[in-house]
Amino acid sequence: MSEKTENLTPEKRRSLMRKRGIDPPRPYFERPFYISSTGGIFEPYVPPEGDGKKTSIKGVLKEKAEFVEKKGKSWNSMRKIRNYDEDFDKNDFAIQAQDIYIKAHECLANKDKYQLREYVTERVYPEMMHNMRDKTTRWKFIKSLEPPKVIHARCTEMITKENIFGQVTVRFHTQQTLAVYDRFGRLMHGSEIIAKDVLEYVVFEKHLANLYGVWKLHDKIIPDWAPPREPRSITFVEERQPEVCTDKEEEEKKTDVA
Repeated sequence: MSEKTENLTPEKRRSLMRKRGIDPPRPYFERPFYISSTGGIFEPYVPPEGDGKKTSIKGVLKEKAEFVEKKGKSWNSMRKIRNYDEDFDKNDFAIQAQDIYIKAHECLANKDKYQLREYVTERVYPEMMHNMRDKTTRWKFIKSLEPPKVIHARCTEMITKENIFGQVTVRFHTQQTLAVYDRFGRLMHGSEIIAKDVLEYVVFEKHLANLYGVWKLHDKIIPDWAPPREPRSITFVEERQPEVCTDKEEEEKKTDVA
């Protein structure tokens, strides 16, 4: 065909492409995006009731039986994690997780939002920063009452089979001090002097498919049997209304002026 395709009408151009077996071009609107973390906890660990307290022998045996049932899935997940991270060891990771936990909370107390991103995932970051709005926090890690322990591990796929995320749950039984002050410097919660025993189940996540992925704090598991938290006292600015004078008070003021 001697006629140039540029001079053809769209209908003629479409019919010419149909004769030659060429698909018509389509506008490309897709944009690349990066998923750095999952949106929650997959297959979360269920803490046994009364954990961290003295229990009877029957209760201990029941906990061990439940732990053996879930141990198989955790071992398979750890094996999959080692396929991407050859140096992964649950005992060494428990110490590493405690270091991440302490640094993340120190950055949060200091309101260092840029350094905090190095230790927490994008999922939990906005929640942590929102709770710190208009508040001053004094947090201190004192000691571990029990060594940190890896109790749960899971892996999941995201969009494709090659894009794998790993989550590891670590049990912390520590002693800490926490004091939260409002914007006026009044104590809302806790104390800087009195230390409390804290039992937590913290979930850490890593993008295993990413060569440069690192373990970060992802979420905390709060058991159903945990006692409810004490409500915090919130302070507000009192709006002062103008004083309303009665007729008698106005007459008294007039007589005083006279």
